[in-house]
Amino acid sequence: MANNEWKYRIAYLGPEASFTYLATNSLFPNEWNIAYRTIPECIDAVTNDLVDYAVVPLENALEGSVPLTIDYLFHEANLYIIGEIKLKIQQHLMVNKAQKDNWEKLEGIYSHSHALAQCHKYLFYRFSHVPLHQTTSTAQAAKMVAENPDKCIAAIGNASSAEKYGLEIVEHNIHDFHFNHTRFVVLSKHNTRLPIEKSDGQPKTTLMLTLPQDVVSGALHQVLSVFAWRKLNLSKIESRPLKTGLGNYFFIIDVLADESEPMMRGAFEELHALGCKVKSLGTYYTYNASE
Repeated sequence: MANNEWKYRIAYLGPEASFTYLATNSLFPNEWNIAYRTIPECIDAVTNDLVDYAVVPLENALEGSVPLTIDYLFHEANLYIIGEIKLKIQQHLMVNKAQKDNWEKLEGIYSHSHALAQCHKYLFYRFSHVPLHQTTSTAQAAKMVAENPDKCIAAIGNASSAEKYGLEIVEHNIHDFHFNHTRFVVLSKHNTRLPIEKSDGQPKTTLMLTLPQDVVSGALHQVLSVFAWRKLNLSKIESRPLKTGLGNYFFIIDVLADESEPMMRGAFEELHALGCKVKSLGTYYTYNASE
């Protein structure tokens, strides 16, 4: 496709064949998808108008939230979530084809920290003596293994990265639990909706909230009551350190409702009246990536 036929530029956590690439390509198969090395670089690319959107991982079913994404959105960026993609995650052990006969004598295993954690049991019982090394993405690990045929090392990643970088998969599906999915979010400078056909399901609004500085007993209960009596369903609530001292937190709340609904507008007003600071990351729909 010629450059002038692309409508959008989308940053993703690369390199090519990372899980984020698969999610991005599933939702934007005909757009200009641009690989960045780290999550902050993806987010900054949107902030600085280098791209229209960024796709970054937000939460894994086994390992929980991606702190770097959440903290960067809270402390550093002023962006909105305009869509969410859910991708099934399958982790495989792969080696350079030059080492396929020696792979059981591995000297190191490389992958993203979440991927290593998702395969903890396998690695503990199978390769407890082998050093584990973190990389910025699973695809980066695969690329590094491909570039070092003389080293008996392995990467953990998806089948696409093995194909892309010419690696041999020596053990399939090494993740500890079968239900392994990751949520990826599409970020934009504008609080709009993703300009593609809406998925099935109800809208979701993500809020970042801090309690009043003069926190009184039961403050969090008061916050939850704001949603409870309005019958607004929360699908997630999580705390993260404010980085201002021990015991200081902000909260990430997912509400299964549109922020423009009267009940949601009333909830915002009551939260402000309680002295809370509320930052809405917008309302969006969830899409399932092709597997």
